[in-house]
Amino acid sequence: MVPGTIPAPACSLRMKQQLAKLFSIILMACGHGRGNAVYAQQPIEPFHALSATDINGKPFSFAQLKGHKVIVVNTASECGYTPQYKQLQELYAKYKEKGLIIVGFPSNDFGNQEPGGEKSIAAFCEKNYGVTFPMMGKVITKGEGQHPVYQWLTQKAKNGASDSVVKWNFGKYLVNEDGSLHTMLASAVDPLSDQVLNWLDGKK
Repeated sequence: MVPGTIPAPACSLRMKQQLAKLFSIILMACGHGRGNAVYAQQPIEPFHALSATDINGKPFSFAQLKGHKVIVVNTASECGYTPQYKQLQELYAKYKEKGLIIVGFPSNDFGNQEPGGEKSIAAFCEKNYGVTFPMMGKVITKGEGQHPVYQWLTQKAKNGASDSVVKWNFGKYLVNEDGSLHTMLASAVDPLSDQVLNWLDGKK
């Protein structure tokens, strides 16, 4: 440490991360850790017609996701669930050759836990978790300014299956190869849970 500097910011960051983890645990206890039902309906508006901007500012067409099982997850760097990046990367490494694509959407919607810009987010993901699955630019997942991808994921009028609300960071939407919504899993559900693995392995 440089003489004369004050280490308070580091302490504040540690405290912020501890509080974020505690808040995430409280949310889980209140029922935010449960997953939803499995759906079978075909979408009203096509999932594969959607698009986004990736974390490097380049267009990302969802047409390239046709024929793939897809997990869409809203991420944050300072959340109690941030370590799920590790499980998501492990899942991607294991199943990408079988057609899995994970699409991460950083968002600052919950607890201001993703305050940085795309460049710092990309560096954080690579340095701490070795993330190689596609990451998008920061988006709004609910309310005014909601990104079109999340409009589709949360509105039955678009996905044909169910209305839902993104309640916290690391909510997971599972989409089938044909672009139909399979289910939504809440933040506390481990990416390596049996529910996810059975879906990827084609088990009921």
